[in-house]
Amino acid sequence: MTTVDVGRPAGRQDGVSGWSMRTIIGVVVAIFVLFFVIPIVWLLLATTKSAHALIIENPFQPGSISDLAANWKQLFDFQDGAVTSWVGNSALYAVGALVITLVASIPAGYAMALTEFRFRRLLLVLTLIVMLIPNTALVLPIFLELNVVGLIGNPLSVILPMSFFPFGVYLTYIYFSTSVPRDLLAAARLDGCTEFQVFTRVALPLAAPIVALVAFFSFVQNWNNFFLPFVMLPSSEGYPVQVGLTSLLASTPAFNPSSAGAQSVQLPTLALATVISVLPVLIVFLFAQRFLVAGMTAGGTKE
Repeated sequence: MTTVDVGRPAGRQDGVSGWSMRTIIGVVVAIFVLFFVIPIVWLLLATTKSAHALIIENPFQPGSISDLAANWKQLFDFQDGAVTSWVGNSALYAVGALVITLVASIPAGYAMALTEFRFRRLLLVLTLIVMLIPNTALVLPIFLELNVVGLIGNPLSVILPMSFFPFGVYLTYIYFSTSVPRDLLAAARLDGCTEFQVFTRVALPLAAPIVALVAFFSFVQNWNNFFLPFVMLPSSEGYPVQVGLTSLLASTPAFNPSSAGAQSVQLPTLALATVISVLPVLIVFLFAQRFLVAGMTAGGTKE
């Protein structure tokens, strides 16, 4: 006896499944917009308003160019132009640490991936362990070390610790282990290249995508670093912009009522300072995204 399936047609089941998937995707997108996009839009619009308009007007109503100019003037007049110094300090610390990171991390990753030496595996394991340690846990030991040599308050007290980037070493190690043909390097050695020439003339040009990726991650981490310079720099003259934002926050009457006075700043000015603090990272990302995509996909397949 033949049993007839009287359930839902296959086409309808597929339709229900597709509708459910679209619903889930729509909910995820809505949550993303709610928690990420809307606050960013509000922040950008807040920079174009006066303090009074920010409170009484529609949160998503644009302000005016004149209010934006007034906020800009108040921000860069704060403490006789301290914001300009903070941005310059951030650039000095981030770029200085970035240069040292590339000089140290790229050769270290190459050496661990393509050369044999004693304690090579131990160094790789230690690199992975250090990657798991929170950076804030290392600040106190680093402070004590730099205090012994008298570097506290010096720009090197920020640049040197930020140059220690084990994640960059590991990324480079993965790339050279999977994406650079060893036969190509061996052929260069047979042609008379020294090990240094093999690295600089053969391996390094092939590693341009991963160098860009390490540089981007290092720059972002260095630019956004707060706790290390906050501990190492006792004077506000040496603050990077991320630490300087705390001074602006303390001078905003909405957060600190006792700060009302000539040197106080308003909420739109604080919002403008926040936008300026993240703008360099956004610019670097926009110009480097092609190299970042190449770097993220490099090493995905073994040559």
